[in-house]
Amino acid sequence: MTQSPASPLPPPEERRRLREAASLTHAQLADRLGASKGQVRAWESGRSTPRGRKREAYARVLASLAGADGVTADQNAAVAVAGPEAEPAASGLTPAQAFDALYAFCAPALVRQAYLLTGRRELARESVERAFQRAWERWPEVARDRDPAGWVRAVVYEYALSPWHRFRPRYRHPEPPPAAPADRALMDVLLKLPPSYRRTLLLYDGVGLGLPETAAETEASTPAAANRLLHARDALAARLPELSDPALLHRRLVEVAGAERLRAPRGATVRVGSERRARFWTRAAIAFTVAIIGATALTLRSAPTQYEPPVAPGEAVRGVPPKPAPGPLSATEIALREKLRGEMTSGPERLTPSVG
Repeated sequence: MTQSPASPLPPPEERRRLREAASLTHAQLADRLGASKGQVRAWESGRSTPRGRKREAYARVLASLAGADGVTADQNAAVAVAGPEAEPAASGLTPAQAFDALYAFCAPALVRQAYLLTGRRELARESVERAFQRAWERWPEVARDRDPAGWVRAVVYEYALSPWHRFRPRYRHPEPPPAAPADRALMDVLLKLPPSYRRTLLLYDGVGLGLPETAAETEASTPAAANRLLHARDALAARLPELSDPALLHRRLVEVAGAERLRAPRGATVRVGSERRARFWTRAAIAFTVAIIGATALTLRSAPTQYEPPVAPGEAVRGVPPKPAPGPLSATEIALREKLRGEMTSGPERLTPSVG
């Protein structure tokens, strides 16, 4: 059935998600629509909106992909709450419902992406959980964001690629690699790339972002992002020549991530964990403040109340000669010492010296 031009399309993030769920590249979708890859990327990033027959064809393809993916109407409405083309029906959802719907849409894919970034299954799940916990703490800000899924994805990538994980005991040893030899080879090449190159390659060839969006998310200029992408592709093609085709590389990334049993916790569990963490840090801040106040009160209580000036250094007194410093004896002092040594050291004269 042809969709009316007046009917709104899904949000840009949902358009990209439906294409990725069907393992379609920009080029493949563009061929089906009779458009160019740049137009498809612009539609998915929200920079432009299709019109006329292309809009009708795009709507039919998205509807078929949504039916194949099993997307419910409630989830579509909930995701539209946080998107730039919000549907009127989404205004009736509570913040918890909107968050749970966004989590249901994004969490499974983000866990797989974090696994491709790190090669660690547990760290991938933890990264997604922490990112959504932070999103729930700042939900009013995230819900009004133009691309809430991109906001969460950026936090997931930052947490997953943090260099501090290497000092944690649970992440000091590598995890078992994928079972298939081809998957192991691909993961080995990915993990040997620098983190910035790995992230750029995943965003562009895996997720399907355009080069400007990839540069913005990685906080780099567009030429720098293009340079990272080219170096990453060259390094990957040198080890795996069969993956020099971007379309094949995209499909292999989807297959490697989909082969792992990676499950994220439920959205309600993440919300509860976020609230618990917020309460913990609030109580810790209160306890720290009380400790500072107590230490300050104890210091004021035990500190002296009267000023005691320090002892002044010695001063010379008029008429009193200064104490001589130690040094060699004079001739008079030497003669006196010899006389004393020659006198008797026993007898009454010692106690009552005679006048000589």
